Amino acid sequence: IFAPFGLLLRFRSITRAYYRNSVGGLLLFDITNRRSFQNVHEWLEETKVHVQPYQIVFVLVGHKCDLDTQRQVTRHEAEKLAVAYGMRYIETSARDAINVEKAFTDLTRDIYELVKRGEISIQEGWEGVKSGFVPNVVHSSEEVVKSDRRCLC
Repeated sequence: IFAPFGLLLRFRSITRAYYRNSVGGLLLFDITNRRSFQNVHEWLEETKVHVQPYQIVFVLVGHKCDLDTQRQVTRHEAEKLAVAYGMRYIETSARDAINVEKAFTDLTRDIYELVKRGEISIQEGWEGVKSGFVPNVVHSSEEVVKSDRRCLC
């Protein structure tokens, strides 16, 4: 958002390539920055252009909820926008570890439910959803805390 225009143009082709095989995404804005919220519509439209004829499932994420005293976007405004676009809304704080994992988990569950109902399917030439991968072990951040490990990498 705040990068110089030339820098944005430089990475635009990377962004387009990334959209091509995406099935889900977190659409983030900064609750302390009204301009980032106002750009949500533009970002959403840009993704639609690059993924057609496929669809991407989004969760709208208002981040920096730990800075509530600096809030420029109300929860009500963000929830209203999410409803208008048919997506979930969640507020997160990376600094205070609030709802970060939940945002990813909610997105994954939404995608899974759409796959189960047949609204998203495996299609030739699209890498968005693949069949046959079953992870042996799934870790959550709660397991990391319990075992005193800092990272799963």
